[in-house]
Amino acid sequence: MRTTITLEPDVQALIHTAMKERGISFKEALNSAVRAGLTQGKTKRRYFVQKSYSLGSDKNFRWDKALEAASALEDEELSRKIALRK
Repeated sequence: MRTTITLEPDVQALIHTAMKERGISFKEALNSAVRAGLTQGKTKRRYFVQKSYSLGSDKNFRWDKALEAASALEDEELSRKIALRK
């Protein structure tokens, strides 16, 4: 594709430096710079996998009452801590 672009003076200097260092044409230097800039920072996505753990096979525990059980355990722990302060 042919197009007209306007380069800032500092970018033009960088392109000309790359041309001299690598012995390549303006087109090659510009294309490699754009390609490097647009692909920089792109990493392969890692998908999140939730780890799960068995909570046992206690058939007597009612999971629909889990919040009540947690509240009771918290109350017991607070009572224990208060008793230790005395």
